[in-house]
Amino acid sequence: MVQLIVGEKGKGKTKFMLDKVNTEIKNVSGNIAYLDRSAKHMYELNNKVRLIDVSDYFIDNKDEFLGFIAGIISQDHDLEQMYFDGFLAMSNTPMTEFEYAVGKLEKYSEKHKVDFVLSVSAQKEDIPESLQSKIIVAL
Repeated sequence: MVQLIVGEKGKGKTKFMLDKVNTEIKNVSGNIAYLDRSAKHMYELNNKVRLIDVSDYFIDNKDEFLGFIAGIISQDHDLEQMYFDGFLAMSNTPMTEFEYAVGKLEKYSEKHKVDFVLSVSAQKEDIPESLQSKIIVAL
């Protein structure tokens, strides 16, 4: 499953996501990974959540990012959830290719039983129609 948290920059998407991941860690039996473009939220996350600073891996485009995600999944068979704070910027995905990227994550989710939560800096009406049902929060 892929879920979207959408809203313009500065509307509280990160706070909502941090609260969600810290609540979820109490309810899952497997692992959770939180991907961000820095480690600044390290102390706001439960210490059982694996924080990955994506800027350490020199990812240039969405295909490299999706391959990076596949590599994380392949190395952690207990992984249940992944959170992406600022998905478009982190993955270098233009909005025109967002639908493709989410489709790929859906395939990963179905095959490997990993749920994804993405924060997206965009207004709800800018999200493609086919992805509107995936929005869990619009700020």
